[in-house]
Amino acid sequence: MSDNKTYISYNYVHKLCQRSAPIIKQFKPDLMVAIGGGGFIPARILRTFLKEPGAKNIPIQAIGLSLYEEIGTGPTSVSGTSEEEVAAVEVVRTQWLDFNTLESHALNLIGKNILVVDEVDDTRTTLHYAISELSKDIQKQAERLGRQGEVTKFFVFVLHNKDKPKRAQLPEEMMTGGYYHAAETVPDVWIAYPWEATDIDLQTKLAVDQGNV
Repeated sequence: MSDNKTYISYNYVHKLCQRSAPIIKQFKPDLMVAIGGGGFIPARILRTFLKEPGAKNIPIQAIGLSLYEEIGTGPTSVSGTSEEEVAAVEVVRTQWLDFNTLESHALNLIGKNILVVDEVDDTRTTLHYAISELSKDIQKQAERLGRQGEVTKFFVFVLHNKDKPKRAQLPEEMMTGGYYHAAETVPDVWIAYPWEATDIDLQTKLAVDQGNV
């Protein structure tokens, strides 16, 4: 490989979600929160495998969090990507849940089993922010509605966990209690996902060459 990346095909993402679904089903999620943009497609694929016969589809809510910023344009990679990115020092909200709307539509998160989905656990900063900030907002909502006694649980699912020191941590009870699942743990390399590709045929070929299909 000329750019030292791991290329992933859509087929491979599909299979990772299918393989992980039986584990996640044990959590019995009431709804999913997909972290954009990498968590959107895995969440939608996963919903198909989580649906029980005769039951409704699990609702998917979306939040947008940015941990990377463009610092310039570098050489174009073989997948067509030319942006160079570096980790930022803080998470920026680009989209968040409207808790007033959730209340009015009886979709509030209080006392629910919430499945948080993202594509990769890199520094863990984004996941830490998502869980901690959602927890705070749900607590405020519960206090406002007089529902402090109801327990809200979180489960995190990612396609890939990078085997590296993390800058932030998730709650210990989540990590030790079986409320975190990575379909694969991989070395600290750049993962090129198919939704980032400008040439999907080349992306798929490179994924096939690496056995990620």
